[in-house]
Amino acid sequence: MDDKIQQLTEILRDSNNIVFFGGAGVSTASGIPDFRSSNGLWNEKLNRNFSPEELVSHTMYMRYPEDFFEFYKDKLIYPEAKPNGAHIALAKLEEMGKLRAVVTQNIDGLHQKAGSKVVYELHGSVLRNYCEKCRAFYDVDFVLKSEGVPKCTKCGGRVKPDVVLYEEGLDNNIMADSISAISAADVLIIGGTSLVVYPAAGLIRYFKGRKLVLINKSKTSADSSADLCINDDIATVLKGAVDAL
Repeated sequence: MDDKIQQLTEILRDSNNIVFFGGAGVSTASGIPDFRSSNGLWNEKLNRNFSPEELVSHTMYMRYPEDFFEFYKDKLIYPEAKPNGAHIALAKLEEMGKLRAVVTQNIDGLHQKAGSKVVYELHGSVLRNYCEKCRAFYDVDFVLKSEGVPKCTKCGGRVKPDVVLYEEGLDNNIMADSISAISAADVLIIGGTSLVVYPAAGLIRYFKGRKLVLINKSKTSADSSADLCINDDIATVLKGAVDAL
């Protein structure tokens, strides 16, 4: 493993045009569960007629808002979570002028909390919430402290988290910015994602650069295409590689 971290350090040292594309595995070391592993959120058994995956769909949000928000507040918001070694390492790379952008499927805001400035949030953020009627903004504490379905204090409309639910489309501008960053990158590091959720997983096809690096505990469909593949904890790997620069 030390040899592979050293290889990653050399790749980082040789490039000033790196983009990172990450998923849920980036935040597991911060105490936020992923979705598809054996201990992941989608494999939890609920005392309901719905699966966790069904509960975070647009249909469930519209038809059963009480169930949706009960699950959402309990399982998708982690107000005490702090950036881990992966988030901090990526922020350092950006500060060094090496990392151009972070493209993330995560909704926890930990990249920004670690200090990253250019972050494209494909699936939105739990930190932003808007009234569906008047578009008034509400922070994450407002949603957490609300009883049942959060309602706007200005007009009484329902307050919706700024996250992309199943059956909803991604933001076109964020997708365009992500594609632009990946297309222009010299090095693309993909980490903490199983590369099975589309359209986000399809972003890899826009990379035409020099080095593709994959860091994930389990194997992915893109492993054979990578110049460097590391099946280990991403927080440990990125911290080790950046600390050695």
